[in-house]
Amino acid sequence: MPSTPKVALALASGGARGLAHIGVIQELESQGYSIGSIAGSSIGALIGGLYAAGTMDAYAQWVKNLDKMDVFSLVDFTFGAKGFIRGEKVFKEMQKRGIIPKINIEDLKIPFAALATDITNNKEVIFTQGDLYTAIRASVSIPNVLTPVQHNGSMLIDGGVLNPLPVDKVNRSKGDILIAVDINALIPYTKPKLPKKSKQEERLQNEQLAAIMDKWNEVKEKYFHVENNKGKGKPAAEPDKKMGYFDIFSQAIQLMQDRITQYTLERDKPDVIIRISKDACSVFDFYKADELIAAGREACAKALKESNIT
Repeated sequence: MPSTPKVALALASGGARGLAHIGVIQELESQGYSIGSIAGSSIGALIGGLYAAGTMDAYAQWVKNLDKMDVFSLVDFTFGAKGFIRGEKVFKEMQKRGIIPKINIEDLKIPFAALATDITNNKEVIFTQGDLYTAIRASVSIPNVLTPVQHNGSMLIDGGVLNPLPVDKVNRSKGDILIAVDINALIPYTKPKLPKKSKQEERLQNEQLAAIMDKWNEVKEKYFHVENNKGKGKPAAEPDKKMGYFDIFSQAIQLMQDRITQYTLERDKPDVIIRISKDACSVFDFYKADELIAAGREACAKALKESNIT
């Protein structure tokens, strides 16, 4: 490439799959691209905002060291009609670590836009100035899961509700390359190659998973009134094949986001589309950071190789 190409980057919503955005950004930089602007919805707003603030690497290092129990311990459940997770615990931890700095969006190193949905006035909200924390927290407020944010008299929820891949909200400059990262793609998922874990690590993970499933069953009984089958004639290790409330809700949201995303990509055609399978992980699988970041790097490298810009 004759000069450093500048990228306008759009990052999609999609829960923990958004950790793949980190790998995409790392791969772009390793191949000599300069990111000139970012727009993101939900987890895309989180990763994009942290990159623009210069703290994405610190976040990546922190989240890569989280295991299943760490992730579960950062979830603060609440009993309310607006959502069953407050979200304060994990965000306070990130603020304490300096991962989300106290800074206004207009003072970031590159133009950044975070998308949220105003359900009071039935409209899209685009944060391009003001407090970075408020913008990110509003954008990640998954309906009925994370409690919404009250802002200027309105109730704000996840930006992915109306605009899961905001390619139309990126600040463009002359000669830049528009790259969109879709993390809800209806494509098969192939795990990236990672170093094999030791038997001791695998055993510890299985023990942690069993403990989490016990806690999750308690949560489902309390908040969703889903009966726990443990000790009632059904083996505890046997997965329940019936879809519960949260499974149905997640699948519906994914399908909705995929349809909106496909329409968006047809209307505002990016130069490069990087696709991550919706089957890469579930919404809260943040303990899979190494795998998801690696998946993002692989998908980015593949898309760049197949594009006409390299």
